[in-house]
Amino acid sequence: MANHSAHSATTPVAGPSGGHADSGAHGGHGHDVSKEVRKYMLVFGALLLGTLITVWASYIDFGTPSANIVVALIIATIKAALVGAFFMHLIDERKLVYGVLGATIFFFIGLMYVTLWSMEPTSFIHLKR
Repeated sequence: MANHSAHSATTPVAGPSGGHADSGAHGGHGHDVSKEVRKYMLVFGALLLGTLITVWASYIDFGTPSANIVVALIIATIKAALVGAFFMHLIDERKLVYGVLGATIFFFIGLMYVTLWSMEPTSFIHLKR
């Protein structure tokens, strides 16, 4: 439990660098907010550009409806990766999170394959007895 006494709130504690322990939000290190804001603004600009590209691509006929869907999904995947990496802070996470994410993607693709395969009339599920 945290110590919420008045004494601990008024007594400064020296951190490892000799300064106060509460000098920054991340373990006593200074935090440059302008760099973070610049990063978020660049990602926001990339998402706006991605939205414009999505709208532009929606007016282009890529030959088949399937090709149009693939292009839209590629753009959406890039935008989702930007949101996940920067706004959800997944870019700073440990390898375990990426392992769980990779396993989720692997099993999702596998289940989608099994679902589509079972809908084929020639699969063994549809064999007549």
